[in-house]
Amino acid sequence: MILPRCLAGICLALWLAPVWADTCGKDGKAALQVLGSGGPEVQDKRASSSYLLWQDGKARVLVDSGGGSALRFGEAGAQMADLDLVLFTHFHADHSADFPALVKSSYFEDRKRPLPVYGPTGGGQFPSASSFVRALFDENQGTFRYLSDYLDGSAGSYAIEAHDIALQPGEIRRIAALPDLVVYAAEVVHGSVPALAYRIELDGKAIAFSGDGNGNNGNLEKLASDAKILVAHNAVPEGAEGVARALHMPPSTIGRIAQAAQVEELVLSHRMLRTLGREAETRTAIAESFSGEMRFADDLECFNLD
Repeated sequence: MILPRCLAGICLALWLAPVWADTCGKDGKAALQVLGSGGPEVQDKRASSSYLLWQDGKARVLVDSGGGSALRFGEAGAQMADLDLVLFTHFHADHSADFPALVKSSYFEDRKRPLPVYGPTGGGQFPSASSFVRALFDENQGTFRYLSDYLDGSAGSYAIEAHDIALQPGEIRRIAALPDLVVYAAEVVHGSVPALAYRIELDGKAIAFSGDGNGNNGNLEKLASDAKILVAHNAVPEGAEGVARALHMPPSTIGRIAQAAQVEELVLSHRMLRTLGREAETRTAIAESFSGEMRFADDLECFNLD
């Protein structure tokens, strides 16, 4: 929030970060933290889409890294050295632009183990996860070729291990598993953009991330079944048409999917200018189908999974 402060008759606006900015997941429990709750626009002062899963005081999974999220990552008190993996839903800039900034920041941390990065296969104008990483860090053609050591772990750095997730229609696949953390992926329809939704099971709870999708292929309700939290993207209002509807779920579709999946809590993120200020309308449309708890996300907000 922004509060005025007056000194010698001059009022200044001070940004006060939420009190939970750097305390999420620090109580020994698992938690979801929203790093970026906004969309592509910069006018609403929200970072673009990005999420962290915390466990026992460590940030374990990063989902997307849109513009502004690297700053939020630092404000949250997270460390790149702690991450077990990174998941990309797709490669629009508002979901991926800050990844190289995070990699650069890790130079000043003591990470030695590889960093697995997962994302969709490429198509049309969009790269696969592996080609996205190469385009950033290839030693000859990469945009940030001076960071090419991160492709192979040379010169004492860690290696980024990119994985392209190719799925059949309707397939829900386990793509990664650690002793206490499992990740599943499914395709969603985001126009012509290759895109994925994810389910992460951590500390006995499931969290599903819709990513950007129009909700029309039936995969999200299966992926999110009985999840503690479904993070759904509130990027378009009810009644959206044309390209906007081909890319995103309106509130009524979000509500239908959340109810079909029987999720406990719905967290609405990716809040764009066309939906901000229409929360009452959105809530009403979702509540026609979904009877569970519903919250609108803000940057750095924390959701405990207990």
